[in-house]
Amino acid sequence: MSTLKIQASRFLVAGFTTVAIDFTVYRLLVLLSTQLDIAKALGFLAGTVFAYYANRLWTFAAPGGSRRFLAFLLLYLTTLVINTAANASVLALFDRSETVLILAFLFATAVSATMNFLGMKWIVFRTRNDLGA
Repeated sequence: MSTLKIQASRFLVAGFTTVAIDFTVYRLLVLLSTQLDIAKALGFLAGTVFAYYANRLWTFAAPGGSRRFLAFLLLYLTTLVINTAANASVLALFDRSETVLILAFLFATAVSATMNFLGMKWIVFRTRNDLGA
């Protein structure tokens, strides 16, 4: 299996776990009457902590370091804004039913996950092998 396929497979496993953490925190906070955008952002941030370690250590097997960590944070801060805006956009278009809350969450997650994989693969955890060296 190619390196890209292995990384994509591992990213999906780490990603599903990250999404489960994100969704659990989000739904718990919604049940506690937390404002929706704040609940969404906090759920995303909880998943982010897990995602850094899972993807650095397992998906991309990359060394740590302050530059990688800062690049990861910048990527995730960017996708946090996009994730929260995507979620809010769907919620603004439809009534806030349980189905719409789930669909908005899934849409926001799909958009940010795609951006995160590409950013981690080609920027944050890039290796010499990725450059053809």
